[in-house]
Amino acid sequence: MNIKLGTPYEATMKKIIDKGYAGSQTEVIRQALTVYERIIDEEEVRLVNKGIAAEMEEIRSGKMKVYTHEQVKKKLGL
Repeated sequence: MNIKLGTPYEATMKKIIDKGYAGSQTEVIRQALTVYERIIDEEEVRLVNKGIAAEMEEIRSGKMKVYTHEQVKKKLGL
């Protein structure tokens, strides 16, 4: 795979290698992708937690009704 990053990114990559944080351009890209994947995973968790918090607030405020397992079974005749 051949990728053209452009001057600013190539300079950043060179700096990272010169400082010893990575041994090659490939290693810089791998590390960057790993960090990016972690950021995406954390954002997904944050969004799920935000949704849960919003639904819990609806339950607490009475806007959403909840039922126990036993109530559902009884209603369905199980």
